[in-house]
Amino acid sequence: MNRSLVFLALILLSVPVSAQKADVRPTAGNPASDTRSADEEALNLAKSALAAHGGAKFKNIKTLALRGSVDLTSSAFNQAILGAFSMAYSGEKYRIELANPIQSFKQTYDGVQTNTSVPMGFSLPPINRLGLPLLQRLGDEGFVVSSLPANSKKKLGFRLTAPDGYFTDFFVDEKTKQIKGYEAMYEYNGRMFSTSVDIGKYRDVEGVTIPEKYSQRFDLGQLVVYGDFKTKDILINSELAADVFTNVK
Repeated sequence: MNRSLVFLALILLSVPVSAQKADVRPTAGNPASDTRSADEEALNLAKSALAAHGGAKFKNIKTLALRGSVDLTSSAFNQAILGAFSMAYSGEKYRIELANPIQSFKQTYDGVQTNTSVPMGFSLPPINRLGLPLLQRLGDEGFVVSSLPANSKKKLGFRLTAPDGYFTDFFVDEKTKQIKGYEAMYEYNGRMFSTSVDIGKYRDVEGVTIPEKYSQRFDLGQLVVYGDFKTKDILINSELAADVFTNVK
């Protein structure tokens, strides 16, 4: 059971850079003018959210490095697995590490090739296709903002869809206009999973607002994995080692 949970935890850690392609939202009975109006309101909300996270400074981040701790539990195994995580991003490149007493894991993507320390047979979509990395692409060609699906339980928010169809539904704090959470779906080996993130605390780093504490729920249908992340170190636009996105040793 422990090894299964750790495997799912690795996918959970990877979810912030993975999403399923957008579904077709039901529009029957909604006049086109109402849809355009709703999408315009969503676009204005998205612009406000981008500004609340640092605007141009947030959008133009060149590198981002995160390090902290994570507590993992599941619906089938409620004993917490304590571990540490680190992530490094630069454009499409990324590095993910998860350290715990049972099975440590590293995965890198250098823009061309994926390298994994433990051969588990899964790879991730582009890093800028989910969550706050996707928000950085707001305003870029082909990245479309629309209103939330009609069946969304959250009222204040927007959907951002990439040119290749990957999307995230963002939920916005009414007062601060910061992102308070987001949802998306993930496909792995032909199965559909879903993930949701609730952000509890942000930290301002050089004029950019980055999540410091957040919880993540990963639903695999028969099993649900939960992760509580606490970020200790946040480095923006720092110089990264030349092999950080290739070396998994």
